Amino acid sequence: MDSQDTPGTSRFDINPLRETIRRIAKGRDTWALRWQGLLAFIDICILAFFLLGPYLRDGPSYLIIDYMIAVWVGAELIARSLAAPSLGRFLKNPMTWVDLVILATLLFPDTLFNFAFLRVMRIWAIGRSPLLRELMRRFGCLHLEDVTRASLNFVVFLFMVTGFVYTTFFYNRDGGEGFVDALYFTVATITTTGFGDITLPGTLGKLTSVFTMIIGISLFVRLAQAIVRPHKVRFACPECGLQRHDTDAVHCKACGHLLNIPDDGV
Repeated sequence: MDSQDTPGTSRFDINPLRETIRRIAKGRDTWALRWQGLLAFIDICILAFFLLGPYLRDGPSYLIIDYMIAVWVGAELIARSLAAPSLGRFLKNPMTWVDLVILATLLFPDTLFNFAFLRVMRIWAIGRSPLLRELMRRFGCLHLEDVTRASLNFVVFLFMVTGFVYTTFFYNRDGGEGFVDALYFTVATITTTGFGDITLPGTLGKLTSVFTMIIGISLFVRLAQAIVRPHKVRFACPECGLQRHDTDAVHCKACGHLLNIPDDGV
């Protein structure tokens, strides 16, 4: 019997593929960062497709692009499942379930259009990748990391709410009029301006307004705090675990432990 056909012998070793996917997802070398940049660009294109949906949905190419994105999202899910340490860890990742819902909205756009706003979460994944921090470090902007992440969270929430308001209340309006009205309502509500010229009808509309005001103003305050507060370095104290320290800190303020903060952490 050929040795390749013996029981328990695999003809294809999947471990190199897993290591490559993990390197792309979490690596900090130039090769990995280039891949992360390409994936981030594709995520931004997917977001642009969603934002331009009101103008494209009546065209013949809309469903073609929609299903192409569905294939891409499905391939990403398969790749992440292969790279995950276990199926349980893969299923516990919140982005796994977000992408599954996104995939469903792409496969059944007419039935699940109300959940299409979740596609904005793709840009949140960019902020979680090593790419953002590494680029800011290379360009000497690491002190703006907190502001950048707070801005990303605010933008993601803004467009998520806008997408929900649009698909739930203004989807039947012509062209981009409904989306612009949804964006206008969301911005006016988050900033508590409350012009009142556009309101959402019914109980669901009132609950949406309340939720938008509470969460939106919280994220807005968080962004303001990130802008005005002094910059601190992210470096875990080996003794007590305190995560933030002054840029010139020698000892931990919490426990007095001697710190050795590397220069690239500033």
